[in-house]
Amino acid sequence: SPQQAFERRVRFLGDYQNAAYGQRYRALVDKVAKVEAERVPGSTALGEAVARYAFKLMAYKDEYEVARLYTSGEFERRIKATFADGGSLRFHLAPPLLARKDGNGHLIKREYGSWMLSAFRVLKQFRFLRGTPLDIFGYSVERRTERRLIAEYFTRIDELLATLDADNIALAVEIASLPEHIRGFGHVKEAHLATVQTQTAELLSRWRSQEPAREAA
Repeated sequence: SPQQAFERRVRFLGDYQNAAYGQRYRALVDKVAKVEAERVPGSTALGEAVARYAFKLMAYKDEYEVARLYTSGEFERRIKATFADGGSLRFHLAPPLLARKDGNGHLIKREYGSWMLSAFRVLKQFRFLRGTPLDIFGYSVERRTERRLIAEYFTRIDELLATLDADNIALAVEIASLPEHIRGFGHVKEAHLATVQTQTAELLSRWRSQEPAREAA
């Protein structure tokens, strides 16, 4: 059910960062659900969109998350189930702060040996540094962009809630769902993001242009 999916996301974000991070997500979704129920009785579309896409933005896959996922136990269980001897692990990674770039400015992946699992186990313990001045990975353009997208999304949702009604709920859902189109990593993600930013500007212009007309009416 949507509620069960929501609770799973709250728990995931707690593991991803900490309990406060999960509660930040919960507070946003609860606020949207409350306003939507008051302004557009019977509608849950906006709340469901925000629950899905705020989570997508908040759970961006950075170095700490890659480390956590590889060392959660599930990855190693799969390896042991697939290869009787555990196989010989090789990781192909392109950390933004460490990887070299090609002629087009795209990060080049390097191969790392099985020792990376030990490095991942150490790295995941430091995820509490994510987004703080001590987060060395957080200074890359990609990580700064991901944090900015989260902040902008929260601000945008507040703007939508301020004048939400039955006439504009469809547009609100469309705006809240724009992160659906942000996909991939590195330069692929950058290209998708550029398109989404253009769409966001266009849809927000439509949203803001309706306010004077409504006031005049």
